[in-house]
Amino acid sequence: MIVPSYINLHRSGELAHSVEQIYELQSPCRLCPRACGVMRPRGERGACGGGDCAKIFRCSPHFGEEPPITGSGGSGTIFFSGCTLNCDYCQNYTFSQGGAGREVACEELAQMFLTLAGQGCHNINLVTPTHFIPQILSALTLAVERGFDLPLVYNTSGYESLGTLRLLEGCVDVYLADMRYGSSSASARYSGAHDYPEINREAIREMWRQTGPLVTNAAGVALRGLIVRHLVLPQDMAGTREVARFLREEISPDLAVSLMSQYIPCHKAVGDPILGRRITEEEYGEAREIFAAYGFTNGWIQEWSGEGGDSAFLGARMEGNIHCG
Repeated sequence: MIVPSYINLHRSGELAHSVEQIYELQSPCRLCPRACGVMRPRGERGACGGGDCAKIFRCSPHFGEEPPITGSGGSGTIFFSGCTLNCDYCQNYTFSQGGAGREVACEELAQMFLTLAGQGCHNINLVTPTHFIPQILSALTLAVERGFDLPLVYNTSGYESLGTLRLLEGCVDVYLADMRYGSSSASARYSGAHDYPEINREAIREMWRQTGPLVTNAAGVALRGLIVRHLVLPQDMAGTREVARFLREEISPDLAVSLMSQYIPCHKAVGDPILGRRITEEEYGEAREIFAAYGFTNGWIQEWSGEGGDSAFLGARMEGNIHCG
């Protein structure tokens, strides 16, 4: 069994040092690529909406992730309020942009880790965690002192600062990262981040450097590695071919990829001339052909249903079904 790296970091005192360094990035805040510079300990809130305490929307076992994340016992998922992106089509806009949620102290967040572990979850799945990384690492330290030892899954939009990611080395076991766009024009228009493709590619390179390919235990549950998700958008607004090319040529054909058909018009995308509809079967079929042409055989695709899709496995090395809904 692979022991989470943060256990050894805690024993050596390096985890506490990482906590100190990452808190420094919060004041003035430069945790994410926006580097808005607010002083969060003074109560100032920046682009993400985050303050000095972690804000949680929901904490519960989750069974809708990729098979190595969900396993049989579920993924211990913590949905954080706020986000470093501002996507027009976000399905979670009520808490990612609308502010829904409850602020918690690090002590309570640590207890959430322990409670989810006690419920039989395979990991702790941190959803949109970037802007609360200082509080998360503080909570991790408290939880480890009480025996916590599950893998940490960093579930991210992929819009990450290299400085923050480098301080996370050894703290994160599995990166579950989006690669949303192949072009800056689309990312600027629909997520308010013209620099997303450049930032995202550097982040994916760093995640791969830290963790490498997906490693699972005998039951197929993830212990370490990188999984990249790509959501197909109408009229190829996601730039699927460029995303596949980058991942194949600059990361690895062994990378685990999750190609998703579940796009639903939400929030500001409702009524949009391009994103105001679901993708077609032909659009998703073309995306599948692109990833197949680039030689990816390790990952997941979603069977087409027109309703977001039940999911079937793409590769030959692992087995299982997922529903990303």
